[in-house]
Amino acid sequence: MAAHGPHAIVFANEKGGTGKSTTAVHVAVGLAMQGARVACIDLDSRQRTLYRYLENRSDTARRRDIDLATPRFEAFEGSSEAELQAQIDRMGEGADFLLFDTPGRDDVPARYVATRSDTLVTPINDSFVDFDLIGKVDPESFEVTKISFYAELIWEARTRRARTDGLSIDWVVLRNRLHNLEARNQQRVGSALDALAKRVGFRVIPGLSERVIYRELFPSGLTLLDKGQLGQLGTSHIAARQELRQLIAALHLKLPVPA
Repeated sequence: MAAHGPHAIVFANEKGGTGKSTTAVHVAVGLAMQGARVACIDLDSRQRTLYRYLENRSDTARRRDIDLATPRFEAFEGSSEAELQAQIDRMGEGADFLLFDTPGRDDVPARYVATRSDTLVTPINDSFVDFDLIGKVDPESFEVTKISFYAELIWEARTRRARTDGLSIDWVVLRNRLHNLEARNQQRVGSALDALAKRVGFRVIPGLSERVIYRELFPSGLTLLDKGQLGQLGTSHIAARQELRQLIAALHLKLPVPA
C-alpha cells in the first residue's frame, strides 16, 4: 500500500463465520505486544467486531487500571474511496502496521484495501463450502477445475502491483477451525488448496482451532496473549496460545528494530 509507509495487513473473506475478526484482533494485539506501532481500521460498518473488541479492551484497561498493549483503532464511516484513503493516510502516520478488518461480503472499500495490501490474509474454515470462495473442484475427484472470481481479482492485483512498483501482495490463506475429526475431508481440502496455491500463488498456513474461549474473551477485549489477566489456564488454552504465536510467526511480518 505504501513504499515507505506502514505495512498494510488486510483480513478479507467475502463469506462470514471464518474467524476473520478474531484472528485480526489477536494478530494486531500480538504485534503491539512485540513493540510494533499498530493501527486498525474496521471496514465493517454493520458488525464492527474488531472495533468493538478493541473498545472493550480499552474499557477493561481503564476499569482494572492496568496497562494493556492496544492498537489505535477506528471504524470507517465514510462512503467514498477518497474518504477511506484520507483515513488510511491519517491512521497510518507513525504506524509500523496498518491492519484492516473487512466485512464478510463483497464490498467496495474491502476490495480497495485488499488490492493495495502488503499482506492479504484470507481465513477459511476447513471445508469445500469456504474453498468455493477461491476455487472450484470436481465433485467426484475433488481436483481443482477453475479459480474463482475473487482469486482472479487478487491475482490481477498482484500482477498489476508487481508491474507498477515492483512489489507484490503476500497472499496467505489461513486454515481456521481445524478439527481432529474428519481427517479425510481435511486431506481433500488440503490437497485442493496446495494445487490452487501453485496456480494462483498464495501461501497456506494453519490458523486457529475452534475454541469457546475466543468467544468468552470478547466482552473483556482480552486475548490469549494477556497471560497475567486470564487466571489459571487449562492445557487446551495453553495449546491455543502456542497456536496463535505460530500463526503470527508464519505471517513473516518484519518487526521494527528497537531504537
